[in-house]
Amino acid sequence: MDRFQMGDRPLLLRWAGVRICQAVVFALTLSLTMPARAADERAVKSRVAPLYPEIAKRLRIGGAVKLAATVDAEGKVTDVKALSGNRMLAVAAEDAVRKWKFAPGTEETNVDLEINFAIGQQP
Repeated sequence: MDRFQMGDRPLLLRWAGVRICQAVVFALTLSLTMPARAADERAVKSRVAPLYPEIAKRLRIGGAVKLAATVDAEGKVTDVKALSGNRMLAVAAEDAVRKWKFAPGTEETNVDLEINFAIGQQP
């Protein structure tokens, strides 16, 4: 047997294993990002601004609230859940997003949103 058949076989197998792992990771990443991309394309027709909680204003609490909203085929928000952010601000953000209207779609979709609360920007 020549050197290629004997000495390089483990190297070739290792290289093939690495390539297979890369393909699997790529496929998983692609499958996980596909639904999020489709949901992000759902246009917002009307937004309702959140009411800044008075206690949060007094305590000078601000920041971002990340939300997950479920939107039916007609564009109505059917469910909202805060994923992160200050709880006082999250309640106000959830209440506002429940009143939003989205463009009609073919099916129910999940949309990730972020609402930012800044002390200087609220009346």
